[in-house]
Amino acid sequence: MQYQDIKNLTEKELHLNLKDERAQLQKMKFSHAVSPIENPYKIRIARKTIARYLTEINRRRNEKTEA
Repeated sequence: MQYQDIKNLTEKELHLNLKDERAQLQKMKFSHAVSPIENPYKIRIARKTIARYLTEINRRRNEKTEA
């Protein structure tokens, strides 16, 4: 998911998507440990998506504290 799309989400949607993405990443890591997955690049993409969600959550949190 692109950062521009993430900016348009509500806080509740951000947290739900973050939770889902983390669960998917954990499943991918477990399946990759047992037998190599077809495309390990998906793990990297999931980590970057999680970082984007966290960045937006923290940016909004900082905006609230500064105001």
